[in-house]
Parts: sequence; structure tokens; C-alpha cells
Amino acid sequence: MFKTIRTKTLLGRASMAFPWLRLMVALGTAALASASHGATPVTLPASLPTLDGKPPLVIGHRGAAGYRPDHTLESYALAIRMGADFIEPDLVATKDGYLVARHEPNITATTDVARRPGFASRKTQRRIDGIVEEGWFATDFTLAELKTLRAIQPMVERDPSFNGQYPIPTLREILDLARSEGARGGRVIGVYVETKHPTFHEDVGLKLEDRLLAILAEYGHTRKDSPVILQSFETASLKYLRARTQLRLVQLIDGSDYDFKTGTVTLAAPFDRPYDWTRAGRQDLFSSMLTPAGLAEIAQYADGIGPWKPYIVPLKGNFDAAGKMIDLNQDGVADYADVASSAPTRVVADAHQAGLMVHAYTFRNEHRRLAFDYQGDPQAEYLQFYRLGVDGVFSDYTDTAVAARAAYLIETGR
Repeated sequence: MFKTIRTKTLLGRASMAFPWLRLMVALGTAALASASHGATPVTLPASLPTLDGKPPLVIGHRGAAGYRPDHTLESYALAIRMGADFIEPDLVATKDGYLVARHEPNITATTDVARRPGFASRKTQRRIDGIVEEGWFATDFTLAELKTLRAIQPMVERDPSFNGQYPIPTLREILDLARSEGARGGRVIGVYVETKHPTFHEDVGLKLEDRLLAILAEYGHTRKDSPVILQSFETASLKYLRARTQLRLVQLIDGSDYDFKTGTVTLAAPFDRPYDWTRAGRQDLFSSMLTPAGLAEIAQYADGIGPWKPYIVPLKGNFDAAGKMIDLNQDGVADYADVASSAPTRVVADAHQAGLMVHAYTFRNEHRRLAFDYQGDPQAEYLQFYRLGVDGVFSDYTDTAVAARAAYLIETGR
């Protein structure tokens, strides 16, 4: 089914949905008016290629992580102000059983704990997903102790000026923030929660899932239409949750690196398969989840998938006769910024065929994280994925994702 609509109408509708676009619309009115007389109508699809035909979601990945330290209330609040539909906390547990937002149980890279002499003796080694890590771990701290720490920016190319300012938030504080900011803005803000390394937490006697569901129930988040989505890389965690909640669940799908010659995702431990599969002796890889059979299996316990971007749009480099990748941008290093996006796979189409939504990760603005054919424009990457029908994007730069979606909606007549 298709509908016919004129260009001026497209901009008018978009400006109503996105007020900040009204200035753009006003500036173009004169030109549009002269062009509209006798213009050929534009034929546009009646619905978007997402699973439900609605605009794709913008998910504030760890908040607005491109601008503030990950997983802080300030980062989440900024993402909301920039227009995020959901904010995304990764959950780990404290020694006394509280759920807090950190990217990993190992808090060395995301807090100032290494500069706290009083906690020097807490440095230790722990095995996470079969890999021995050294550092400081949330599970060795009480909530009160963690609250004395401050978050830092883990990526060296990002603004460090907010380091040491913000404490580690609890899940309840994040839910309260989403509710209060939503009320202030007159819209519902969703919370997209990841159970982080659930096997590790279960091994140390701090099972995440029951604690998580109990807190969500306090806030009335128990139904499929609740503004909450739960995600995990581990299938066992999601299956455990499926038996106990109607909330939407998403299976995350990881990879370890890229093969720029073949355009395929490489798979090496611990990013080769869900760790619960490793523990159970199952030899299938993450990539098997994206076959029709794998998607059908996921559909038995989850509502969607969260694949790494190159599973959807493969990335390939150009190689010379000697087999060396060509430095297209001539910056002296042949790397990610010198590869080009290839023809998309069938992941989105096959997932939709299985009734699964697709939320791709992670979209970032840094030039070195953009394929060469995007020419340094992060919106070009978003537009490619929006056009493919992804149902949502995890973004470190909410404002860019929202602006690209606005442009996409204009393009599609909404």
C-alpha cells in the first residue's frame, strides 16, 4: 500500500511532530510554495519498514555517553532532554544486594576508585565470562561505599571535564528520574535494562533477575506495554525472566571484531557465544542466532534482538595487490575509518519475519568510528539503518540520532 503526498505536506507534518524543525520549515516555505505549483506528487510508502510501522526508537546508550560519564543520572537526564525514547542502564549488584548502573562488574575504568587510597586493598582478580580480570569490582563494595566514588569518562577521546563529579546511581534512582523527567516533558520515558554478566552474579550469590523484577513491580512495570525493556547477552537470563514477567525481552548478539577482507564479524572468546552456552557446553556461536532457525528459537523466549551493527551492514576494506588494506583517508593508518559499508544482510527482514524487533548497537559520532563512505557524517549511518527498517538504535549521541530520525521522517512523509 502506498500513499501520495506533496513535499510541502511532508515538512508540515514533521514540523508539528518535531517543533525544533519549524524554523527549517519556515526558511524553506517560499521555495516550496513556488515549486509546489504543478509539482509531480511524490509516492511514498504507507507505513515505515519497522516491525510495527512506527518510527524507530532512539535509545540513550548509557545515557548521553558521548557527552557525560556513562551511567550517571546526569547522563540519562541529558539523553532525555535530547529526545531519547528510552535510557539504557546496565545493571550490576553491590555486595549488599543493591542494583546499580555500571557497564561492568569491574568498575576500574568507569570510576575514580583507583585513585582512592582507602580502597587500594580491594584491588583483586575475578573471573568474568571465563576471563580473569584485575581491578575493583562492584560486588566487593556495599552501596554506601560505592556512593563515595565518582564516575569518569572511560573513552579517552571524549570530554573528561565532568570526571569526578557524579555518583553511581541505583536502579530506583534511574526509574525515579525517568518518571519525573517524563512528567516534566509530558511524555513517557522508557528504561531499557541490561542484566550484566548474570552468570557471574549468580556464581557469587547475587542473582540479578529476581531483584530486578521486584523493583520493577514496585513501579508497576510488569506488563508488555510497560515502558521497560529487558535485555541480555545470556539466553538463560532471558528465559528465566520470560517465565516470570510479561515485559518485553531482547536477546543481544555480540561479536569480537571485524574481518575487513570478508566483511564478516569475527568471533573469539568471550564474545563468541553467550556465556551460559559456554558453561552448558553448547558450541553454537552468536552468529547462529541470526539464521532463520536461530531467530525462530529466540522468538520462543524474547520479543526482539539487539545485534551489533556489522551483522546488519557488513564493513569491508579495499586491499592492494600485496594484501594490505588501503588507507583511503590518508591519515597514515588503515583502520575502521577506511572501510566501506557493504550491501545489507537479511538480518532485519528475517527478524521481522520471525516477529522480532531489531535494535542495533552502538552508534557513535567520532570520525574514527565511522566508515569511510559516511564521509564523517554520523547522520548518514543512522539514515542507512533507518531505511533498512531497524526498530531502534542504541546511541551515545542522542541528539544526532534524533536529528537523523527527524530527517528520515521528512523523507518518508511523516
